[in-house]
Amino acid sequence: MSESPQSFENHAKFVPGYHQWTTALLFFPLLWFGYRAVSDPGIDRVALFVFSIGVLLAGYWLRAFPLGVQDRVIRLEERLRMERILPADLRARVPELTAKQLVALRFASDEELPELTRRTLANEFAKPKDIKRAIKGWRADHQRI
Repeated sequence: MSESPQSFENHAKFVPGYHQWTTALLFFPLLWFGYRAVSDPGIDRVALFVFSIGVLLAGYWLRAFPLGVQDRVIRLEERLRMERILPADLRARVPELTAKQLVALRFASDEELPELTRRTLANEFAKPKDIKRAIKGWRADHQRI
């Protein structure tokens, strides 16, 4: 089965089970326990409210930590790729790129990577999203988390 083509418009991964259901299932009890702790205070109600805050924070960090690891792997992959593709003058400047810039550049095709890297190092892009918008030959990443 072939993967669908990616572009700036559709590259972000949205998982309804996580982004909608899990978030709602963690957030709504927080509201209820918070309401109960304020409307009729008691140690048990405050404890449930504090516990629900902890569960919500755990849900956030359970998503954030793997994304951080994924970004580290992407940085390594892109540095190795740039070693292979970029001309010597740009290769020497790769350490100047931020992690977010490297993550954005991963979508650039091999042919346009040198020019986009040059433009990125010249501060032509205010945000990583601007780098992604400038990509014409999109290199899909279907393995992202």
